[in-house]
Amino acid sequence: MQYQIIGQTVPAVEMTLMSGETVFTQSGGMIWQTPGIQMNSNARGGIAKSIGRMFAGESLFMTNYTATMDQVRIAFGATVPGCIIPINVGQTPIICQKGAFLCAEQSVQLDVTFTKKFTAGLLGGEGFILEKLSGAGMAFLEVDGDMVAYDLAQGQEMLIDTGNVVAFEATVSYEITTVKGLKNVLFGGEGLFLTKLSGPGRIILQTQNFNDFAGKIIARVPKG
Repeated sequence: MQYQIIGQTVPAVEMTLMSGETVFTQSGGMIWQTPGIQMNSNARGGIAKSIGRMFAGESLFMTNYTATMDQVRIAFGATVPGCIIPINVGQTPIICQKGAFLCAEQSVQLDVTFTKKFTAGLLGGEGFILEKLSGAGMAFLEVDGDMVAYDLAQGQEMLIDTGNVVAFEATVSYEITTVKGLKNVLFGGEGLFLTKLSGPGRIILQTQNFNDFAGKIIARVPKG
């Protein structure tokens, strides 16, 4: 499989497939394709795994696109302004937030995973269930705004505003910490909790939290 990421404001990843190659995405992820591609929607991994993915923010059904001839093209687009990043999951498993997964090669395994600490899922703002990408091959993630990556050393920590974590390597630990100081909680504008990621491993962040952005727009819509 060959691919290129095209577009600036709301990008897409366009893939060139040879006969027999398959990629999959959540329902509605495809934006264009050339003839010679067979589509098959299914509950990837069974109904139980599909329901778990639904709670993680993905669609109940996944769609496979299989090339029936050489040199066919298919594109999958981002849903909001931002960027698309390629991840080689064969190098290391990746944990990503709900809604970050866009598409992947058939050899990539997509599973739901639970945060190691219950409070992280209960209070972290990204849901109790995250997604784990493993296996082999390329996967593609959506990022709101711009992408920033850091390689954390053993024991190195970073505090991140809720919703700005895209993904992190499975070696990184994830938990929630409270903002210190009552005045900071009430007037700091960052809420009560922050996400703490601890190395070793790479973390991928986004400069925008689209849910917060959408909430600000909704708050300004005239009522009645």
